[in-house]
Amino acid sequence: MSEVRETFIEAVKKLGKETITTADIKNIMSATGIAHPYWFTNQKDLRVGRGVYDVSEYVAKVVKLPKATITKTPTAEANVINSVVTSLEVESLVPERYSNYVPFGIYKDVEAVIKSKEFFPVFITGQSGNGKTMSVEQACARNKRKYVCISMTPETDEGDLLGNYVLINGQMEWRDGPVTVAARQGAVLCIDEIDYGANNLASLQRVLEGKPFLLKKKGEIVTPAEGFTIFATANTKGKGSDDGRYMYTNVLNEAFLERFPTTEEQDWPSRKIEINILKKELNGQDDDFAEKLVIWAEVIRKTFEQGGCDEVISTRRLVHISKTFGIFSDKLKSIAKCIARFDEDTKATFLDLYTKVDSGADAESLLTADETPETPEADELINISS
Repeated sequence: MSEVRETFIEAVKKLGKETITTADIKNIMSATGIAHPYWFTNQKDLRVGRGVYDVSEYVAKVVKLPKATITKTPTAEANVINSVVTSLEVESLVPERYSNYVPFGIYKDVEAVIKSKEFFPVFITGQSGNGKTMSVEQACARNKRKYVCISMTPETDEGDLLGNYVLINGQMEWRDGPVTVAARQGAVLCIDEIDYGANNLASLQRVLEGKPFLLKKKGEIVTPAEGFTIFATANTKGKGSDDGRYMYTNVLNEAFLERFPTTEEQDWPSRKIEINILKKELNGQDDDFAEKLVIWAEVIRKTFEQGGCDEVISTRRLVHISKTFGIFSDKLKSIAKCIARFDEDTKATFLDLYTKVDSGADAESLLTADETPETPEADELINISS
C-alpha cells in the first residue's frame, strides 16, 4: 500500500464514522495535502448514496493487505512512486452474456480450457468475422470467469502490455498493463490480432510459460494467480498474409509460436447454425430473410475459395445486415449499406446475386451453374470477379 493511501485511510479511521461524504474527503485532502483519492471513489461497491461512501468494511479489508503489496520507489522529486489503480482493477472483469450468442465451431474446446482453470495458452486462427474472439468472451461470461482483452497494433509496446510509469499531477506513478492485471487476478487474457504486433511480443514469452515474470521497469516479480491463461486470435497462422487481405500482419517468431500447446482453426458456422444466429438477430422479424442471407453468403464464400471473387461475406457482416434490416425494413437497402465498402462492380454483382437467391435459387444450383455453359446467366453468378 502506498504512503498516500495509508495517509488517507488513517485520516478516515480518525473520523470514527462508518460512512464518509465528499465533504469529508475534501477536508482530508486539505488537512493532509494528498490528491483526490480516485482509487477510492472509483470503487462502485463502496457508494451507498450520492457522495456517500461506506468505509467500515473497506478499512478492515485494506488493513489486512499483506506487506508484499507495498510498492515504494524513491525519486528525486518525491519520496514515493505510487501505483495507479485503473478501472481494470476495481470493476468486475466478468463479461456480460450476449443473449443472441450461438456456440459453434471451437467453442466447446475453448470452454473446456476455461473451465479447467489450468494455464494452457491457445492460438486461434480463422477468417475475420467468424467468431474467434467472441467464443472466448462468451465462454468466460457463461462460466463467470474474469476476462481481459487487448487488441494488438504495430505500435503496442512492452509498457502497453505489462505496465509503465506515468506522470500524474507532477508525480511518477506505476500503472499495471492488462497482461499484468490479468495475471494478478487469475483472469482469462485474450490477445486479439496478435500477429499485428510481432515486433513487440518478446516480452510475453515468459508470460506464455505460465511462470513468474519480471516487470523490468519496476523490479517486481509477478506470480500469476490460479486460473490465469491466455488465448491469442489471428487471421493468419503467424506466417503473414501473402494475398494482402490482412495487411500489416507479421511473421511470428517460431520460438514464440512454440509456446502455444494447441492451435484452434475456426471455420464458418454450418448453414443451420448460421441461420439460427441470424434468426436471433432478426428477432423473428423475417426468418426467410435469414435463410436466404446464409445461402447468399455460402455462394460468395465458395466463389472466393475458388478464386472467382476478391471479397467474402463474414458471419459478422451478416449480423450487421440483420441489424440494419431491423432499422430500415428493406432487404436490398440493408445489404447495399453493409457491402458499400466493396468496389462498385463487386457490390453490384453481390446485390444481383442476392436477387436471384431471393427469387428461389439455392446454393447448390448456383455453385454448379458453371458446369452448364448453356445457362450463361447462372454461369455469371458463380464466376463473380472483382
